[in-house]
Amino acid sequence: MHADDQARFDALRERHFPAGLNYISAHLTLFHHLPGTEAEGVAESVRVAAAGQAAFEAGVTGLRSLGRGVAYTLASAPLAVVRGGLARHWHEYLTAQDRQGWRPHVTIQNKARPGEAKALLAAMEAVFVPFQVRATGLALWRYMGGPWEAVEQYGFHASSEEGLGGSLGS
Repeated sequence: MHADDQARFDALRERHFPAGLNYISAHLTLFHHLPGTEAEGVAESVRVAAAGQAAFEAGVTGLRSLGRGVAYTLASAPLAVVRGGLARHWHEYLTAQDRQGWRPHVTIQNKARPGEAKALLAAMEAVFVPFQVRATGLALWRYMGGPWEAVEQYGFHASSEEGLGGSLGS
């Protein structure tokens, strides 16, 4: 995300995530699990997808309950194209969780007590006004059995006239 948008989400996450459980910055997850045995190919696919994509706006359209947390919902045709292209390319590697319907969101609270989450959702819904964020690239992370390790960030590089998505082949 653009630095200003990232800072906005990070501040909310810092304020509302239970202390000691907020291990990474605010993010929008495209996939939960990709095979470590294919790390080089995964990284190359992400690089190609980012290189063929221009930065774009995504609409923050509402809020949703996570049961024990709260997330902002997002909607963006370019985001769906990028994610869809990668999903088709990696289809054989995707877990059931990553094959099911994808609902893009940025989590600002999780692992809270259900009552706290419900109260936060109600308070945020009372003042919510849709807004836009700028998507500027993709990031690849590795789960290390507890902590996460940033692998690489891939900025979007195409001009807005070049269309959507990089060519990943079949």
